Amino acid sequence: MRDDFLFTKIDTYAKISLSDTEKTENPAKSYQNTRCRKGNFTMDILSMEEVQLESYVTRIMLDVGVPAHLKGYHYLRDAIMMSSRDMEAVSSVTKLLYPTIAKHFRTTDQKVERAVRNAIEVSWQRGNSATFEELFGYSNAHGRPRPTNSEYIARIADKVRLDVKAL
Repeated sequence: MRDDFLFTKIDTYAKISLSDTEKTENPAKSYQNTRCRKGNFTMDILSMEEVQLESYVTRIMLDVGVPAHLKGYHYLRDAIMMSSRDMEAVSSVTKLLYPTIAKHFRTTDQKVERAVRNAIEVSWQRGNSATFEELFGYSNAHGRPRPTNSEYIARIADKVRLDVKAL
């Protein structure tokens, strides 16, 4: 009886794993939103080409001053893109966002969190103060501490959403 239960659980896990790999065959489409979409606005971001969205987010990040040679740059870009499509991802950064990015890049969620924090710290210290003033309302020049990871991701994702809505 106990062996049957174990094999049933393994079989269920295998089906889940198989469906996950089928969904992620194309890495460019791996971040498609599977939640219930509400309103036309979300559809606009979802219909936006992946390359266009990535290019726009990249321009914002380079303007803020995130160095492109850091691993956190790539993680942060994916986090912002995912959050711009689904703002609920920002509310569960450690439970949803970091593990999803870690799985995509084949690393751990702790390493993703650390790399993102480092990229934000570097951009906060060396980045464009005027852009930080525009985005966050404050900058390093005022002696304020850097924004948290989730605050940084949420603010830039919100800017992306608003800019796409304005189009």
